[in-house]
Amino acid sequence: MLSPTIGRKPLSALRAFLAGEAVGGIVLIVAAVLALVIANLPTTAEWYQHTLHAETGPVLARALGPMTVHLWINDALMALFFLLVGLEIKREFVDGRLASWDRRRLPFIAAVAGMVVPALVYLAIAGEDPAIQRGWAIPAATDIAFAIGVLALLGSRVPPALKLLLTTVAIVDDMGAVAIIALAYTDHMNVIGLAGAALAATVLYVMNRRDVMALWPYLLVGAALWLFVLQSGVHATIAGVVVAAMIPVKPTPGAPDAMDSPLHRLEHALHPWVAYAIVPLFAFANAGVPLGGVDWAVLGEPLVLAIVAGLFVGKQIGIFGGIWGAVRLGIARKPHNVTWLQLYGMALVAGIGFTMSLFIGGLAFPGDAALVEQVKIGVLVGSLVSAIGGFVILSLAPRKRG
Repeated sequence: MLSPTIGRKPLSALRAFLAGEAVGGIVLIVAAVLALVIANLPTTAEWYQHTLHAETGPVLARALGPMTVHLWINDALMALFFLLVGLEIKREFVDGRLASWDRRRLPFIAAVAGMVVPALVYLAIAGEDPAIQRGWAIPAATDIAFAIGVLALLGSRVPPALKLLLTTVAIVDDMGAVAIIALAYTDHMNVIGLAGAALAATVLYVMNRRDVMALWPYLLVGAALWLFVLQSGVHATIAGVVVAAMIPVKPTPGAPDAMDSPLHRLEHALHPWVAYAIVPLFAFANAGVPLGGVDWAVLGEPLVLAIVAGLFVGKQIGIFGGIWGAVRLGIARKPHNVTWLQLYGMALVAGIGFTMSLFIGGLAFPGDAALVEQVKIGVLVGSLVSAIGGFVILSLAPRKRG
């Protein structure tokens, strides 16, 4: 997530992004480890579970019942995460690295292949079991903060062009994940909620067309949109993406921190809260798997195997194979000063699914605590082996000089 410094022009937008996202990734790693520790200590495990599922009220959607701490994090705070994702996607298409088809080709091909192949690997292992087929999208996602955090640990051994490619692939990957959530994990529709959401989206569109540049009207109507989407049966986080699409942006080549652009202002304001509070809080609330009573034979369960294989095997084959094929066929060019071994290491690191994979897993198996726990174990193991594998490859890969 891009985070140029507010109030002054950064020396380099890329450096600002890499520095901000790297720190956010490390904070995310710490939050996930802390959740695992607290969820498995006898003195804190009960407190952890009780706090997450404590009812805070009110009932905002009849299908969800009273709001809990966990629901507020996953359905409300994560809507802000998706708002930031939507802002980044829009800025990249209008004013950034995805503004032309020449720049879009390689990351698009890599991202699409990096979503399709893991899903196919998952389905191949899941077989014909309808109980777990719904989780096909779990290994299709890449956690950009976690991945950049791993690359940050390698310092100068990773060329900036490689970090840039991983970032762009992850942004395109986010677009696919949003589409999957909207289309594949919406079962029951509330017509009144949908009508209210459509009305709110129309108001946002009219404000955009009339060049309303103040942010507060968009945020006010956006809050109403979130409530209607929550009640409609579509996952409430989609509201964040819809609001982002309607925020006006002023193209400012060479000055991505321009404060006269509403999109840039909102993005800069949101980034620290999302990177250093919301995403780590999501990790803390969702990564706490009680391991004490786990039968480690669960690693042989089809759901766990499918997720691990999808993240570790499917991601590297899809992304590296997509890049190799695009370059060999002359569709796109290999990034400057990046070796094939470094590209392979990046493809491995992209197998860190974590935040989005855990999120999709919760949507795929709602109300099934046993399968959700298996999802968490599969995502943690798959992300861990991908991180270690990518870290080792990139550590050993010779650097290209020039």
